[in-house]
Amino acid sequence: MKTVRRIELLAPAKNIEIGQQAILHGADAVYIGAPRFGARSTAGNSIADLTRLIDFAHRFDARVYITLNTILRDDELRDAERLIHELYKIESDALIVQDMGITRLDIPPIALHASTQADNRTPEKVKFLEQCGFSQVVLARELSLGQINEIARSVQVPLEVFVHGALCVSYSGQCYLSEAMCGRSANRGECAQYCRLPYTLIDGKGNVIAKDKHLLSLRDLNQSDRLEELLDAGVSSFKIEGRLKDMAYVKNCTAYYRQELDKIFKRRPEYRTASTGHSSIEFTPRLEKSFNRGFTHYFLDGRTPEPIASPDTPKSLGEYVGKVKQSDKNTFTIAGLTSIHNGDGLCFANNKGEFEGVRVNRAEGNRIFPASRIEITPHTVLYRNFDFEFDKRLSRPSADRRIDVEITLYAVPGGYALYMKDECGNHTTIREDAPHETARTPQQETQKKQLGKLGTTAYSALKIDIDLPDNFFIPASVLSKLRQKAVESLDRVRRIAYRTEKRQEEDKTVCYPQTELSYLGNVSNRLAEQFYREHGVTRIDPAFEIKPSRGVPLMFTRHCIRYMLGICKKTPAGNKFPDPLTLLYKGQKLQLHFDCTACEMTLYKKDIL
Repeated sequence: MKTVRRIELLAPAKNIEIGQQAILHGADAVYIGAPRFGARSTAGNSIADLTRLIDFAHRFDARVYITLNTILRDDELRDAERLIHELYKIESDALIVQDMGITRLDIPPIALHASTQADNRTPEKVKFLEQCGFSQVVLARELSLGQINEIARSVQVPLEVFVHGALCVSYSGQCYLSEAMCGRSANRGECAQYCRLPYTLIDGKGNVIAKDKHLLSLRDLNQSDRLEELLDAGVSSFKIEGRLKDMAYVKNCTAYYRQELDKIFKRRPEYRTASTGHSSIEFTPRLEKSFNRGFTHYFLDGRTPEPIASPDTPKSLGEYVGKVKQSDKNTFTIAGLTSIHNGDGLCFANNKGEFEGVRVNRAEGNRIFPASRIEITPHTVLYRNFDFEFDKRLSRPSADRRIDVEITLYAVPGGYALYMKDECGNHTTIREDAPHETARTPQQETQKKQLGKLGTTAYSALKIDIDLPDNFFIPASVLSKLRQKAVESLDRVRRIAYRTEKRQEEDKTVCYPQTELSYLGNVSNRLAEQFYREHGVTRIDPAFEIKPSRGVPLMFTRHCIRYMLGICKKTPAGNKFPDPLTLLYKGQKLQLHFDCTACEMTLYKKDIL
């Protein structure tokens, strides 16, 4: 018999309200920022708010992971230590961390997850982190299905992968472009997103290859049709990107992935959800309705002809709705089957190749009256990046989540008792004094109806048994009191039964896979240095943010601009455009280097070469 593996759907939360909705829409866990030290500096939350979210999540055995995944300076270590003690006290389930200095702080045994910012892409690195006590490892987004499987066969630690949302063009934790260009470090949660800017690309002779294109801007990840393959490869946690995304995005994406995973679980009993309760989704989730730059599987199948970049615009495309059939000064018609609503947002590439957006003032069938005057020609491809009716639906309550319970009512001397057991086997019994009076009319259905009124509680009645020796009349007030007390008691039992995972013991005898660390190790404080030295690293350079290195690569990426443009150096077309290729943006120059053996691209700031 196969071992049953608990599978986690992990959703993002910018704030407590979004976190609660993620759980209601089916998340087994959420990740959210603390007041400081998260990799999204604008997405912090107070301890009070985190406490409320944790209490809400634990009702459903869902977990709350706190992002403390920036690198720390020496003068920040004690503040981080105090914050971690606070997070432990409120029963946070784990910290997602990048900085290994955290392991050398005087902190309680809170579980640690290795952030993707720690650059986790080899079996050796993941095995090392497992031996150092990490209880979950977030893998690099660039890995293929085969590479994920190779890592999974090498370790026991649960593996977490991103399955949806925005992609960093660089290996996470290995991008220093923002820090070098404007002093905003991606490793400290302040990325200025230079990858989303329009660049002009020139070759070694000064010829323009592409002009004002978003050559480093990637499409958004969407692995919704590959979940079963990822499960079979060894993935245990499916992560949706988006700690800066809005409520509608989180609701829609979480609900969609919940439904897709549940379909698999029905066929594959060796997999089961990691939390309790079942979500009732009150709308039809559609991923293309939420922010997206077009979708990609990225490198799940290795490098393929499938486009991974979005060079025309870094903004949301949304969903394809059709092509312009005809247009005049004030209206245009769409050749397509998609219904357009008043208030929708449409976008398209204009005659200059620039993306332009327009709001729909009125739609009469396929005839569109835009809110502002635009020039749009027949055959123009149209996308809808804002669906007014869909967004309005998601602005209202759109899901409920309940835990199944079985209820039994029976008689005891001098009164009645109510037994309530949840789907996990937690149970409680409550009694209430009341006389045993025989009723003149049948009471069982009325009693079941009264006991099944679980209203705003976390429970729904899967089964109600009336186990009475006679047709007793029981006042509604007695039944209501029994039900209410049983719910309160079961809540307490479940809270007592819930256990946060504790940090695994670190094996201090294991060696790090390398004996030397350059600036790429992101060692920014004395405790991180201590960690690596204790694990056999003999030479450690300071992090780029502590001591900027001149002439070093500022970005490492599997995205290849030559391949994207059809001028790969391995093809005859590549010889037409000699190296070095350079990206230009407002007087700034970034030189590209292509490692065709590793099939990787690196970026340098040209004025420091």
